[in-house]
Amino acid sequence: MPLKALIFDVDGTLAETEETHRRALNETFAEFGLPWAWDQPTYRRLLRVMGGKERLRHFIEHDRPPRGDDALAVLTELHAAKNRRYAALVGEGRVSLRPGVERLIREARSQELRLGIATTTSQSNVEALLAATLGPEGPALFDAVAAGDSVHAKKPAPDVFDLAIDRLGVAPTEALAFEDTIYGLRAAAAAGLKSVATPSFYTDDQDFSDAAAVFDQLGEPDRPARHIAGAGAGVTMVTVAFLRTLAA
Repeated sequence: MPLKALIFDVDGTLAETEETHRRALNETFAEFGLPWAWDQPTYRRLLRVMGGKERLRHFIEHDRPPRGDDALAVLTELHAAKNRRYAALVGEGRVSLRPGVERLIREARSQELRLGIATTTSQSNVEALLAATLGPEGPALFDAVAAGDSVHAKKPAPDVFDLAIDRLGVAPTEALAFEDTIYGLRAAAAAGLKSVATPSFYTDDQDFSDAAAVFDQLGEPDRPARHIAGAGAGVTMVTVAFLRTLAA
């Protein structure tokens, strides 16, 4: 079937956001008087748990840090404060889109493809990132946003992709997903979608062999993409034309 839509994950896929999330978390821990600091190895391990609030709960219940019970009692407030801090950091220009992302988004819009988001992060985090990186019109470039706070089960469950597909009004065979984690690939596959994978800083050690195509990034004219696996050998820039052949 012809390609009609592209569905993007957010954190790690649209932008390398995780270090900004980690900074926001550590600053929020300090704000709440919690003697915690997540270093990169700790955060890499915890990213296996999908969802920000779920990740915090897992850390408290499994790592048993000091004052964990106090944090559990205010978990919703703690998570909300972290999201506000993250949005502020993003608004200050701390995050940029990965190479090729804006180019492909605008190319897809010019060719009347529908655009969607399917992410485990919250709606507010999505809107903050899109506005900061694509301008005030950024959120309006997307026809549908399925965020983690809109579904019951997080990735690798297919719920956010199922919701995005439904809101876009397309069949799974008429869309492609863009992901940077094995959990996202599993979620997309469970929803009936083929995926393009672009491993990120925190996921470059994962297995992407089930992706239809794997590149280090989407590519720019002056910054070519590197093909890693799957379809697209010789492709240096992921374009709508290439994606149409991949979908077919």
